[in-house]
Amino acid sequence: MRILTVVGARPQFVKAAVLSRKIEETEGVDEILVHTGQHFDSNMSDIFFDEMAIPRPNHNLHINGLNHGKMTGRMLEGIEEIIIDEHPDLVLVYGDTNSTLAGALAAAKLNVPVAHVEAGLRSFNMQMPEEINRILTDRISHWLFCPTNQALENLSLEGYKQFSDKAIHNVGDIMYDAISYYSTLLDSRPSRLPVLPDRFALATMHRQENLQDPVRLKVLVQSLNQIHHELIPVVMPLHPGTAKCIENAGLKLDVNLIDPQGYLDMLRMLSNCSLVVTDSGGLQKEAYMFKKFCLTMRDQTEWVELVKEGVNLLVGADQQNLIVTAENFLSKTFPPITSLYGDANAAEHILTLLKSQ
Repeated sequence: MRILTVVGARPQFVKAAVLSRKIEETEGVDEILVHTGQHFDSNMSDIFFDEMAIPRPNHNLHINGLNHGKMTGRMLEGIEEIIIDEHPDLVLVYGDTNSTLAGALAAAKLNVPVAHVEAGLRSFNMQMPEEINRILTDRISHWLFCPTNQALENLSLEGYKQFSDKAIHNVGDIMYDAISYYSTLLDSRPSRLPVLPDRFALATMHRQENLQDPVRLKVLVQSLNQIHHELIPVVMPLHPGTAKCIENAGLKLDVNLIDPQGYLDMLRMLSNCSLVVTDSGGLQKEAYMFKKFCLTMRDQTEWVELVKEGVNLLVGADQQNLIVTAENFLSKTFPPITSLYGDANAAEHILTLLKSQ
């Protein structure tokens, strides 16, 4: 079996690290790794391949810094050529980025089966590019590997049980595999982190709906500054795109800003922080897996089970809500975690299912 895997952004590198390791251990299965180049900064890309021992890409398209349409179109063209040259048995994509959609479209148009890892997630906000990407990718995929029961339910409500060409499975969340494995390596690997406060809130922000709306962006910057000065120091690995948007808006983040970090150092910060404030999808789950309360600076989330558990609160761009909730979470004890995200063997389940068909 020849699997052509398409990645391009930080969360996909993490997920691919887990499954690529399993593929390498499996006789009779070969992987062709395609990096679209969507995340190209060394702190957003190279460091993940180095520290997580991800095989170096067989192909790198170096496509980045473009508008959605142009970026997706160029990726589609480049991946199509690679599929024609490599003759894979299937194309595997992760998550909800432009790289995901481009890989799935290229394969589907060439009648190559698509496997979508992290299928079935929905925020029900069609203003999010990620929502469009995941819906379209699910519809043209053959294998839909869901991370949660809620993802299965979403597909059922959309009528996927009527589609005879779909193989739909809840395999658990592959991010849980990653955390379970790489957490064991932290003591043996060097850290590149600067000295951090004893207690701190870990913050990230990169979503288009927050960065491109000047009103929302101003509220969120002011909220992070207030949390930092009145409640707890805020440490924020700053995405280059986020920094540019904040600068262009004439705003100033007055918190502890650090460079984007590799995966292992992000795990270290998650382990040591007292609170997570983010608009990231992946970090919401990672916070739960490290038993940290999370404030989500969005109006919707794909990970509704965390809201139901009371460990994640959607605070949107409401400064008072952000401050009050942060203060409340800092005074609470995290409840026992449950098996929301499977058994930390998602990669093995995925590979077993692919080999059986």
